[in-house]
Amino acid sequence: MVGDWRDDLEAWLEPFVAALRHKTRGRMCPSYVAGLIGPGDRKSVQPMAARSGGASYDQLHHFVSSGVWDAAPLETALLTEADAQIGGDDAWLIIDDTSLPKKGTHSVGVAPQYASTLGKTSNCQTLVSLTLARREVPVMIGLRLFLPEIWTSDLARLDRAKVPEARRDYRTKPEIALEEIDRARQADVRFGCVLADAGYGLSAPFRQGLSERGLTWAVGIPYKQKVYPADVTMIFPVSGRGRPRERHIPDVKSVTAKAMLEAANWRTVSWRKGTKGRLSARFAAVRVRVADGPTQRIHDMGAQHLPGEEVWVIGEHRSTGERKYYLSNLPADTPIKQLAGAIKARWVCEQAHQQLKEELGLDHFEGRSWQGLHRHCLMCMIALAFLQSRRLKQAKGEKKNLRTSATTQPASSAPSHP
Repeated sequence: MVGDWRDDLEAWLEPFVAALRHKTRGRMCPSYVAGLIGPGDRKSVQPMAARSGGASYDQLHHFVSSGVWDAAPLETALLTEADAQIGGDDAWLIIDDTSLPKKGTHSVGVAPQYASTLGKTSNCQTLVSLTLARREVPVMIGLRLFLPEIWTSDLARLDRAKVPEARRDYRTKPEIALEEIDRARQADVRFGCVLADAGYGLSAPFRQGLSERGLTWAVGIPYKQKVYPADVTMIFPVSGRGRPRERHIPDVKSVTAKAMLEAANWRTVSWRKGTKGRLSARFAAVRVRVADGPTQRIHDMGAQHLPGEEVWVIGEHRSTGERKYYLSNLPADTPIKQLAGAIKARWVCEQAHQQLKEELGLDHFEGRSWQGLHRHCLMCMIALAFLQSRRLKQAKGEKKNLRTSATTQPASSAPSHP
């Protein structure tokens, strides 16, 4: 059985090996990916080389850390494979980030920052992730390191970590995410809706960037995100004294998402079947204009954001008592069950993060350079895509066998009742 998956891997990796355009590198890529997939608790270069029969430590280390090869063709091959596996109008493109805890200070991008894995601020690296998912099958297609400002402002530190010139300017996580989305779209990856948590959804430029690209999206937001009623009207206020106003203002004040939904119709909605039965929560949804337009002074309230795009504001009351809020530009006639399904589909990216770390050694890389870290991440994503391809193939085989057995079942063995 071990030989089977290794043989399958060699054949499956042919497009990636071809993209490397080099005989020696073409041997190292399968060896590295096989080391990530194979047995062993530690997936850093030294133990993988010790378990490998075809590559030494020096060869694997050179391949991932300092070898002269371009990762872009392999990244494109990964995007093509992911789209072939699960791409389509019913697929989700999920934006998130994952953290890699670190003890030292020299690894590229490491700094005290919020670690989503730990749920607190800790010394770590943070990677912005893109996951293509359909139903419950995730394939990770992008991991890009976020550089905190203490890194981008320290040229000596950037030099030591060999950060490329094009990556040295400070970029927020939402800005990195939009760049990655553009890369996926340029490779013709097919998906129907972009999903993200409140860490990205609170960014007006991120939401507006998605809309400007003509994308459908559903994102988390803080409860205090300001919104206007959908029927808000822009008027010229009448002033009793002084010069007349030159600009329109809204005829009503903006309120928080939480306040907007207080009087809404809440109902219990189930979005999928879990291991312990149907998953459900109470949801409410109202059409609004999100307050993320240009700022303007309004009466005595100071500078306020004017009404922007018309969207859904959605609330979720969980059985634990926790309340969450979301925005989505899904069409105005979208049923609330479909809104809830889009919001809750984001969980599957956590499954991909977990498998990348627990099974494929995403957080085991011991190098310090930008290039080494991103190449290791790429090999981990390729390994995950291979495993998902085998699972999908096995699932199709099981369905085919079930259909065959049903059609060939003798009449005498059929059950006597429905």
